[in-house]
Amino acid sequence: MTISREDVFDFLENYFNSSHFVDHFNFNPSNDHKYNQRYILNDQYALNNSPIFFYTGNEGDIQWFCENTGFVWEIAPKFSAVVVFAEHRYYGVSLPFGNDSFVDPNINYLTSEQALADYAYLIKFLKSDNPKLKNSPVIAFGGSYGGMLSAWFRMKYPNIITGAIAASAPIWQFVTECDAFQKVVTDSFKKSDSDCPDAIRSSWDVINEFSKTPKGLNDLQKIFKLCSPIKNAQDLKDWLADIYGNIAMANYPYETNFLAPLPAWPVKVMCKNITKSLNKTDPLNLLESIYSGINVFLNYTGQSKCFDIDTDTPFDINMVSWTYQTCTEFVFPMCSNGIDDMFEKQDWDIIEYNKDCFNQFKTIPRFEWPIIQYGGNQDDIKYHSNILFSNGDLDPWSAGGVLKDVNSKLQAVLIENGAHHLDLRESNAHDPDSVIYARLKEIDAIDTWIREYNLNFVLALKMASIQKDTVEN
Repeated sequence: MTISREDVFDFLENYFNSSHFVDHFNFNPSNDHKYNQRYILNDQYALNNSPIFFYTGNEGDIQWFCENTGFVWEIAPKFSAVVVFAEHRYYGVSLPFGNDSFVDPNINYLTSEQALADYAYLIKFLKSDNPKLKNSPVIAFGGSYGGMLSAWFRMKYPNIITGAIAASAPIWQFVTECDAFQKVVTDSFKKSDSDCPDAIRSSWDVINEFSKTPKGLNDLQKIFKLCSPIKNAQDLKDWLADIYGNIAMANYPYETNFLAPLPAWPVKVMCKNITKSLNKTDPLNLLESIYSGINVFLNYTGQSKCFDIDTDTPFDINMVSWTYQTCTEFVFPMCSNGIDDMFEKQDWDIIEYNKDCFNQFKTIPRFEWPIIQYGGNQDDIKYHSNILFSNGDLDPWSAGGVLKDVNSKLQAVLIENGAHHLDLRESNAHDPDSVIYARLKEIDAIDTWIREYNLNFVLALKMASIQKDTVEN
């Protein structure tokens, strides 16, 4: 039994303003600026003390994540759960300063700590607003950055969050080898077609050669059907690298419309288009083959006439907000060596990264902060509990994820042939057995957490009753 998306979107959009400070950590009486946070709620299955399934919204419009997290909707009836999808501050329509949210100093309140405090206050409000939920356990769900938030929510607010499903959550990406992401992308392509990574690797030198002359740059624009002329090869190469990473993330076993309209197993389709008529000794043929491949990601529906290399991400993601976060607390070092991966050799340049952030936002990233704040290895998190980490082996972000059990209370499941948070998507007839198993493990964990919470709650009531009787007697 599932909840229709029409029911969710037509009737259940809400806004939370009560006691919702833009700055939760400023105790000056003049700190009274508040904002409206959007959230989506469905309580049609609510019973007394029903669990709350709380999705920790990440870098985009909350409806987009709501549409792509069918697992939560599918299991809600089983648990008589109330479902809540909370929008992250500075994304979607949850803008603390409206159209002025992205200017200094207003944007300075965009942090994960402030977002988690938003979620904590929202849960407190929901419990006080509905008597049925006063003593409800809360299970956090999230994918990608949202998965990081769900794990951190349990770590930072164990008094509020009973347990967390952290899907494709790269909580250790900050300390992972900088070439790890691109190696997983390459491995995903190699699994689909062993010749594909070699063709892509060969294309970088050809692009560099074309870019040496104005005519060559003009030819590149025509080959890749770009809407505007390009001034250098680097912009084109960065655009292509992002496409390869994005399609690896969305390498699902059925048609989807997640990052773009895509066929089933899109990496396999892309590689087939690249290699089917490939002649690597012919530079023009090689680039035309590369274009034929990326067209699967860019134009699967055939509606686009040209492409803008500045817009390779979904419109639902606010790139200004996310770029700001990567220029403050979330620095993910990225590089490639051109040998173990299919990318051009590119070093991780901390100085240049800092310079770009300062030029755009006047910020200097604090590389160490998320490690201090949340932890960067198993020893840092081993005293936490009730978090299940899931990762797909086709997902590039798995390189920074928790892939093995930390202990019996911090478990991990690795999904073979799984892309980015496949387990959070709705069930599909083409799902591999590995994701079916992962979902069963997640359901079992949720059931265990709720049972333990309810047992402890009953024991606490009995203890309070005994203490009361002792005092009265």
